[in-house]
Amino acid sequence: MIEQAVLNRYSNAASQREASLCCPVTYDSKYLEIIPREVLDRDYGCGDPSQYVCEGETVLDLGSGGGKICFIASQVVGSSGRVIGVDMNDEMLALARKANSEVSQRLRYANVEFRKGKIQDLRIDRDMLDEWLKKNPIKSESDLIAFESYVKQISETSPMIQDGSIDVVISNCVLNLVNHKDKTMLFQEIYRVLKRGGRAAISDIVSDEPVPLELQQDTDLWSGCISGALQEFEFLKAFEDAGFYGITIAKRDERPWRTVQGIEFRSITVLAYKGKEGHCWDHKEAVIYKGPFRDVTDDDGHRYYRGVCVSVCRKTFNILGREPYANHFEFIRPLKEVPVEETQPFPCTKEMFVRSPRETKGEGYSITNEGNSVCCEPGSCC
Repeated sequence: MIEQAVLNRYSNAASQREASLCCPVTYDSKYLEIIPREVLDRDYGCGDPSQYVCEGETVLDLGSGGGKICFIASQVVGSSGRVIGVDMNDEMLALARKANSEVSQRLRYANVEFRKGKIQDLRIDRDMLDEWLKKNPIKSESDLIAFESYVKQISETSPMIQDGSIDVVISNCVLNLVNHKDKTMLFQEIYRVLKRGGRAAISDIVSDEPVPLELQQDTDLWSGCISGALQEFEFLKAFEDAGFYGITIAKRDERPWRTVQGIEFRSITVLAYKGKEGHCWDHKEAVIYKGPFRDVTDDDGHRYYRGVCVSVCRKTFNILGREPYANHFEFIRPLKEVPVEETQPFPCTKEMFVRSPRETKGEGYSITNEGNSVCCEPGSCC
């Protein structure tokens, strides 16, 4: 019932603009010039996740609608990048595919494609299902069994979005439209399709209080991006439960978009990263947390005290050296690189291990500096 209500409302919104479906969002105007007016007029979003996309990347937009964010992202990633939009609504897909030809001509390159599918199940290409059903209509239970077998086959042998094939997953005010029973699978799918080291940039509506059952059962409020909203901390925890790390609120609207029965609904944009899988090996590396807090704990329970040289495995060392952590740490490498064949398993537990300077410098390190450093020349720091 909820899914049908969402499909019906957005089918209507594809033919005529519905202002109540979106929050006011400011986009970089230079990216809007090549996008057809009918797409701009039927944009329903609450943020701009495209600003977290980089040149040359492969981008997946969940719930791409009329294609506006895809067309913005296509300009950011350039001709060396690629953008895939996924939506379940036939009318929205028709609008996006029609505009895609015009946008490609204006850009002088084509790097966007739109696919029909449910964002909580990115394995199933619904265009393929439609074609199969045209040739094999279901008229009996045996026909249904054949259909179910076909769905299983294409899911396993030719998934619409391959494992580990995407650099960035973006979405703009769509995750809240998915039924709560499918939300766990939705976040798992985002994680599955991302490359190791990839990230998600998701703009969505969240609530400051739990949404009561009576509101969840209101199909108009659900299709209007209200009733399906997760509470803010639950939204962040959904990323954590799926395996993401470095989960950060990149943008949070101070003023709520709507307030219903005293519950505030506002837009937030969340960044989350994939890539903490793998074994832990000791390369005699360490990090020093620079502050401003006395100590912090990462998603795996590792604690870092301000100014303390803490032992970390190679995997953690590399993770902390990237966004969103890099600016908060100093990185200590051994004076002599430890060959891979000489490394030992690192005990990645919640216990903090202080790295002795002699481990990184080497036990035989005995250099004496005679004070001829450049730092002590006239006018220097001395």
